[in-house]
Parts: sequence; C-alpha cells; structure tokens
Amino acid sequence: MSRRSSFSRRRFLGASGAGAAAVLLGTGWWDASVSAAPRLGGYPFTMGVASGDPAPDGVVLWTRLAVDPFASDGKGGMPDKIIPVLWQVATDERFADVVKAGTAFATPELGHSVHPEVHGLEPGRHYWYRFRVGNELSPVGRTRTAPALATMPSSLAFAVASCQSYHGGHYTAYQRMAEEDLDLVLHLGDYIYEEAYGFTADHDGKPLPEYMLGETVDLTGYRLQYSLYKSDRHLQSAHALCPWIVTFDDHEVEDGWSEDRSKSDSEPDQDPAVFLRRRAAAFQAMYENQPLRHTQMPSGPDVRIHRRLSYGTLADFTMLDSRQYRSTRDGRLDPDATMLGGKQADWLIEGFSSSQARWQIIGNQLPMAQLDRNPDDEVQHWFADSWDAYVVERDRLLTEAHRREVDNLVVVTGDRHSNYFMDLKADYQDPDSPVVGTEIVGTSISSGRDGADMLPVGEDYLRANPHMKFCNFQRGYCRVTVTPDELVNDFRVLPYVSRPDAPISTRASFVVQNGVPGGVPA
Repeated sequence: MSRRSSFSRRRFLGASGAGAAAVLLGTGWWDASVSAAPRLGGYPFTMGVASGDPAPDGVVLWTRLAVDPFASDGKGGMPDKIIPVLWQVATDERFADVVKAGTAFATPELGHSVHPEVHGLEPGRHYWYRFRVGNELSPVGRTRTAPALATMPSSLAFAVASCQSYHGGHYTAYQRMAEEDLDLVLHLGDYIYEEAYGFTADHDGKPLPEYMLGETVDLTGYRLQYSLYKSDRHLQSAHALCPWIVTFDDHEVEDGWSEDRSKSDSEPDQDPAVFLRRRAAAFQAMYENQPLRHTQMPSGPDVRIHRRLSYGTLADFTMLDSRQYRSTRDGRLDPDATMLGGKQADWLIEGFSSSQARWQIIGNQLPMAQLDRNPDDEVQHWFADSWDAYVVERDRLLTEAHRREVDNLVVVTGDRHSNYFMDLKADYQDPDSPVVGTEIVGTSISSGRDGADMLPVGEDYLRANPHMKFCNFQRGYCRVTVTPDELVNDFRVLPYVSRPDAPISTRASFVVQNGVPGGVPA
C-alpha cells in the first residue's frame, strides 16, 4: 500500500460519523435521558424488520425508522433527535408470552436504525419480535436461535441469495422464499447496486425522484439506495421469515472495487483518499440497514465482516470477505497474490482444524472452482473477479482442508448470476488430484433480468470443465437442507422477473453424502 493511502486510512479510522455512543444506544446497551418519542407525523416502520447472526442464546434484531424513506437528504423524514424504540420478543405470534423486552435508541448519527442484541433465550427454537415507537407498532418478525453448541440437530434448512439489483427485475424470488420453511438465509453480497442503470421507477411502477437516478458516492446516496431496496414488500417478508447471515461483495460500494482502490473506468487514477471516503459511507449505510451486531460496526473505511457462526455440531458457517484485503493481481500463479489477505486466510485454515461441526459451509462471493471458458485443449480462465486469478492461495486453502481431514467442505458462492454445481479439487492441473469439497454457485435474485435455462456459454462450460455437473442461467435462489447424513441443494428458479408473480420450481437437485466429497444428482 502506498504511503499516501496508508495515511488516508489512518485519517478515516473511527471517523464513520457515528461513534461508540450511537452504536451502544442502538444496541440498547446504554441508557439515554429520553422520556418519550416525539410526534413523527407518519408510520416509522416503512422498511420492515429483520433479525440476524443467531446464537444459541439470542439474536440481533433490526429496524430503521423512516416516515419518508425517499426524503432527499437521506434522513427518512426523521427529526434530528434521539428516539426511544421499544422491542419485545415472545414465544408466540400474538405476544401473549413476552420473554424479553427493552429499549434501544435510534440516533440521527446511525440513520435512526437500531440493532438490539437479545440474550437469554432458549437454544434451537422460534421466537417472534416487534418494535414500538409511541403508539405505532412494527410488523411482526419471526426468528430462530441456533441450537446449543454441543447438540446435533436433526436438520437445518437455509436459502442462499445474492445479486438483487432493484433495477434488474421484481423480487419474486423473495416472495417465494418467504413461502418456504427456513431456519436461515445466507446473503452473499450485492444487496444493493450503487447506481440505477437507467431504471426510473419502483417495483410498483411509481416514478423515482431524479436525485435517486445517478451513481451513489456519499452517505446520503447509499442510505437512499437501501431505502429503495428495503421498501420492497417481498424483501421485507423474507427478512421477517427467519434470521439472516450477511456479507458484502462489490456493488455495496462500487462495481469491481478491491482493497483501497476504485475500479471505475471513468476515474482510473482516483486518489485513494477519495475512494476511502466513499467506502466509509457505504459501510456505514450497510451497517445501518442490516441486522448486524456491534462488532460489525465499521471504523471509517474498515469493517470486520468475516466471522464464523455455529449451528450446533451440525454445521459451521464461515463468512468470507474477498474485497477489503485482496491484492492487485500480478499473474494467476503469483505466490504472493491473495484474495483474502494473509490473516483472514490463516483464520479460515485454522477453522478447518478447530471446527467440531459435521459440515463446514463457507459463504463466499466469487467462484472458487476453476472455470475454463474454452472447450478446446487450451484453458481459458475467467480472470475477472474469481479465484482463478489467485491459484496459489486457492490451492493452499483446498489442500489444507484435505490435509486437515475436512470431510464435508461445502462452499456456497454468489456473484455470477448463474447456477453451477462443481467439485472442488486441490489442483486442477493434476487429473489425479482428489476432490476435496463441493461448490454451489447460486444465481441472482434479479440481476441479469429474466435469464435463460441454458446459454451457449453454458454448453461450453460443461464441455470444458469435467468437475462442473450443472449450470443454468435463470433467476432465483438455492434451498439447502442439511442433516447429519447428507446435504441436499435445490436450485429454485423463476421463468421471469421482468413482471411480477412468477411461479417457482426446482430446476435441479444435488446431494452430498456425509464423508464423500463432491455430489451427485438427487
């Protein structure tokens, strides 16, 4: 990193505009001298509710107050005051048995969002939650705690989502996801896109204000983008269904960014300090609008999003960050090139040995398996944003997983707007290299418009990559069911997203047996 960019990073550390006091107020860990909520002049829960990062004894809850979510200043039509937000957790949907309650304080510094972290709940069971401001009640959300750490649950059902360009199409995938019985949702990034891409109306056809049609570069703009996305009723329903575990990819900040560098074609020589200001704004808006714990609160342009969550001894979820620590590529075989950065890569490998779980599930942004685009003898790698550009690090990680006897390694991946099912191998140049795991690449929620069942490029992929067992280019999500004996992935697809209310179907299913790396059609 250059001296100038190092100085810029130090300047922004701790300068997110929020500060520790606002964070603690939002979690409910610090009281405030606020007696009553001011009159707001509108319904404050226009962006719904959510929960996330479940633990055996609790979850984090989320809402963000906004009586006018599209207000041009990004403040949601809210007064410049601290507002008390009451929350309740109950064992039943009607709240006859309230088991936890408290008050968090929505501050202007954090966009009037709150993130109460609830503890003291029973492991492995459903709860319902809601918020209240004055006389206004929020929608009711359902959440679920993780099982006790030493227990082996009989099953786990989760969905995998990514790439939900609002402008790409309707959120019918979330409408159908909300009809499923799920314990979790893993979101692998591109929750928002940083510009409108020529789209001028919301999903109901109402014109958007002109100030929401350009590229997003500051906190006001990022707040407005989240307001637009979270105004969708189907996305709200999916959040209210069950807890989410989220990470980010590139579009939460800017298309193609990595480390402290912008990849904008229009500003290739941009001062890193300018980009770091933009990244700080993007990360703050992400925290304000996601069910994240206080440990994921950014410090200026830096955030610790990679983390590990356990689901009893059945599964560990390891969520990666492939953007902040990535090095500039000097060739795909460069031994110093890194997607994760040395510390995160070591942390991932250490988890291979320390995990007590039957299944190790890695939440990953970019395809890890080799992808040859040329069915002829010459290998044509996909260099743009994939692990194919970081071969040495990929081979090290997969070799270590095999050496440390990780029997059930499953990598779930987003970004590609496609469905792939692939074997993971420690060395793709060696035909005898063992299969060490499975990669499930899930398609987009809406990005890429309607898509297609098969494209000519997909036929090339299948011919060129014997480790690829399936590909498809429709929109939708993955539904994964895990038991002690097997993991089953259903590719759930839609025929269209360019208009609403599409039906959902399972295009293909694959099963991975306990102790047998790789998978077969179910």
